[in-house]
Order: sequence, then structure tokens, then C-alpha cells
Amino acid sequence: EVQLVESGGGLVQAGGSLRLACAASGFTSDDYGIAWFRQAPGKEREGVSCISHYDGYTSYADSFKDRATISRDKATNTVVLQMSRLKPEDTAVYYCHVSVRKNPGRPYDDYWGQGTQVTVSS
Repeated sequence: EVQLVESGGGLVQAGGSLRLACAASGFTSDDYGIAWFRQAPGKEREGVSCISHYDGYTSYADSFKDRATISRDKATNTVVLQMSRLKPEDTAVYYCHVSVRKNPGRPYDDYWGQGTQVTVSS
């Protein structure tokens, strides 16, 4: 069973930093990517950043290009999102997502974590 365990959310003042971690388990394939999404009250879920486990390719939403760094630990299947210069509008529930192809030739399967609250006070 694929599981995503998120940690690191919390309350921070504007301008501060937070580190979110996502530990993935339940599969052995190296063909997967992990992404962080967020959803603020009354808004749609949106992508924040993603990273490929295979080659480390990364991508960021425009709002986070200069304020976040995503990295991976291949040994532990853990992805870390380091966010800095946080703003009140960054307040949201942050979700970890994995898209994994468990066997060659199969389609990718998608899984979500339970979410972690990030609150940025002004």
C-alpha cells in the first residue's frame, strides 16, 4: 500500500521559513515523481513544486520560484520542500502527491497525502 507521510507544517510569521517533508513508501519503482500542492480556503488546489526521483528534475510555480527549494533523498524516498520569505497568502493546506509507475508499461498511479496546515501570520 502506497503511503505518503507529511510533516513540518505549522504557524510562522510573515518573512519566515518552513520545511515540509514527505516520506513515500509502499512501492519499489524508481519511476516516480513527487509534487507539493496547496489549497487555501475557498480556492482550488494548485501546484507548488515537483521533483523527479529518477533524475532530480525540478519545477516550481511562479509564486515560489525564488522562495522555495525542493530536494530528494533517494535512499529514504523522502522529498523536502524548503520555503522561505513566506507571506500570509501562502496560508493553505499543503499536500504531497506521488505519481508512480509501479511496473514498466503500466500507467502511472496517483496518490495523495493527508495534508499539513501552513499558516503565515502577518
